[in-house]
Amino acid sequence: MVASQTSQEGNTFTTYPDPLIIPPLQNHKQTFIILHGRGSNASTFGPPLLNTQVSKMHTFQSSFPNARFVFPTASKRRAQIFNRSVINQWFDNWSLQAPDERTELQIEGLRETSRYIHTLLRGAIEDVGAENVVLGGLSQGCAASLIALLTWNGEPIAAAFGMCGWLPFRMQMEEIAGFGSLDDGDGAENDLFESDGEAGVQDLPTQGTTFLFEELELSAKAPSMSFQQTPVFLGHGVEDEKVAVGLGQEAVSCLKHLGASVEWQKYEGLGHWYSGAMLCDLVDTLRRWTTWEQN
Repeated sequence: MVASQTSQEGNTFTTYPDPLIIPPLQNHKQTFIILHGRGSNASTFGPPLLNTQVSKMHTFQSSFPNARFVFPTASKRRAQIFNRSVINQWFDNWSLQAPDERTELQIEGLRETSRYIHTLLRGAIEDVGAENVVLGGLSQGCAASLIALLTWNGEPIAAAFGMCGWLPFRMQMEEIAGFGSLDDGDGAENDLFESDGEAGVQDLPTQGTTFLFEELELSAKAPSMSFQQTPVFLGHGVEDEKVAVGLGQEAVSCLKHLGASVEWQKYEGLGHWYSGAMLCDLVDTLRRWTTWEQN
């Protein structure tokens, strides 16, 4: 059982309720940590996701019979765009029509949520090993899980995934690191990982990630970049009316520039949600990336 957590920022306290924990159908060998979207909670989001059919024989849950599913619930925060109404959200953010405006609203929540998710990751790794842990989320939960992944300095986990989400601070990370096109125009691929040869100079991906650590005030240590060893699956509905599919594509581009291995899928006719087809692709991808035995 993972206890609720209270974190302190200045003179304010943020409480995360106990996660919803769904035990494995068979012996416990893997752990999934999956974050809901803005305004939702674990009990509303988790069970329907697990019960979604991904094939004639299996639901998402039964596809991984040895997996424990951990569904955290976001803390209560005031949403500036909703006249400071108090809702469950992993972090505050302004309109996704202009995701790079008022980014300062994101900082406190992303810092606290990343620390909380890192605590859940450490507990899961202690139970089953990093190679058996998966982190993911939907919508704002996807955004928060990606930031938690980029700022994770522990062992590389098995995989990460996101559905209908985006990457906060994408533009700033790209600007700080000076990312250019992967192709220089004459068909030659630029080496975005090379240093200028000076001792102590960070490569471009590390510069971009260091910006994130500094902006969120998460660690005095240099980023370990362990996320570069964690493959990421991102799926997005083409008809998404809340988080435009272009934001998902931009997240993919930025993650790849940072050195992550990303698999990207778009789904025609799908709005701001997951589907059986998306989860089926996720199941197939995770099976391809792992060597988990079922018993």
